[in-house]
Amino acid sequence: QVQLVESGGGLVQAGGSLRLSCAASGSIFSRYAVGWYRQAPGKQRELVAGVSSAGTSTYADSVKGRFAISRDIPINTVYLQMNSLKPEDTAVYYCNTNPPRIAYWGQGTQVTVSS
Repeated sequence: QVQLVESGGGLVQAGGSLRLSCAASGSIFSRYAVGWYRQAPGKQRELVAGVSSAGTSTYADSVKGRFAISRDIPINTVYLQMNSLKPEDTAVYYCNTNPPRIAYWGQGTQVTVSS
């Protein structure tokens, strides 16, 4: 069973940057499209960035131009570089395949952006 472990979250001031990492226990990132999702308090989980198995990236309008998804296939890791962070980016961030698989949801990593 593949496990995904997110890390890199934290508390940052508005305008700051963070880089999230997602490490997989198996080599899934070369086979499946992958996404970074986030869930803010009281809101539904949403897809903010995705990368196809071929390497094509897509972004939600709310993060376009500020976030960048990348992957390091040999070490089974996907990253999310987040720049120019805003308070509305505050959420728990998760990685998963795209579309997501229930069994792959991890604990996520908390990102808090202060104004």
